[in-house]
Amino acid sequence: MSEKILIIDDDVDTLRLVGLMLQRQGYQVVAAANGTQGLTKAFEERPQLILLDVMMPDMDGYEVTRRLRKNPATAAIPILMFTAKTQLDDKVTGFEVGADDYLTKPTHPTELQSHVKALLARASTKSPEDMATVSQERHGYVIGVVSVRGGLGVTTVATNLAAGLYNRTKADVVLAEFTPGQGTMASDLGISANSGLTDILKGTVAEITREKVQSSLVTHGMGVRVLVSSESPTDVDLAARAENFETLVIRLSTMAHYVVLDLGSGLSLSNQKILALCSDRIVVMEGMPHSIQHTKLLLGELSTMKMDAKSISVVLNNRQRSDAQIPWAQVQKDLGRPILTTLTPMPELFLQASRSRTPALIAQPENMTAQQFLKIADAILEREKAR
Repeated sequence: MSEKILIIDDDVDTLRLVGLMLQRQGYQVVAAANGTQGLTKAFEERPQLILLDVMMPDMDGYEVTRRLRKNPATAAIPILMFTAKTQLDDKVTGFEVGADDYLTKPTHPTELQSHVKALLARASTKSPEDMATVSQERHGYVIGVVSVRGGLGVTTVATNLAAGLYNRTKADVVLAEFTPGQGTMASDLGISANSGLTDILKGTVAEITREKVQSSLVTHGMGVRVLVSSESPTDVDLAARAENFETLVIRLSTMAHYVVLDLGSGLSLSNQKILALCSDRIVVMEGMPHSIQHTKLLLGELSTMKMDAKSISVVLNNRQRSDAQIPWAQVQKDLGRPILTTLTPMPELFLQASRSRTPALIAQPENMTAQQFLKIADAILEREKAR
């Protein structure tokens, strides 16, 4: 028996054209011209998939989704939001209320068909309990950590920040390394490398399910769940999969109170999209003339991207004891903005942390550098309260 698909849309042309296309693919099609009618059809027809518009006069698609997810009879039905609303906030809201996928109009018929097939293929693996849980989850606090170039300690800051947030709150924390082909976190933390992130980036957006993301996370002894990047050099091209990264961040934000993202270096298209989704951004730099100059340019670009200056912190990471390092007060003056904290060179501490496969904050919690990491976590918590 062919699968039944319910289309809920107040646009007559969409109902006719999409309905005809799906019928030609062998699906049974049921149509509803508004949200109220759509809910009734969903309860009566029990379709295998719902294509749902967002902008409708009587009840928008977000509210329709909420009601479908609250009812046990319809909670497990896959929902594909098919709408002209293209803003990131619209997509975030769609996933938060319980949609499985989000596709913007206009789109090519073959793209719509591929999303429909992907959702139907995995529909049998979802239970009403799973969907009820997803629909009740909040949007977590996402922190992106980035620098102007590699080797400045972004992974170290991200890892210790995640440990610090867990230390302070005991809330759910996810740490994700978004540097495919250049991963170091698995080795640093003694985690068996898996293909989770690689599989997520290689697949389609429709395949980035909660279950797939959940299965890619590994719980570390510090109390944080971790998503690591691969070390295979051939995976570096996956860094360009901006839409997949964007969807992955949205998924992760429904799975933990805090999500810390190691974004590596630079403002690639992927990093721009990810940083736009973040609640907080941390820029890591060192006290050298070229680092100051380039960091100033990066901060200027973030300002151009309309990111709130209050959501951006600068961390000065002096990794080595050297007379060439410029004092933090001079760095702050040259940069033209405050430095949140300065990380003191402590090679012995990081050597111990490396040997024990744990963050420096856990290896020696009373150490001065560990306390500096906690200062970053405390600043994040203060800003979260001020939201």
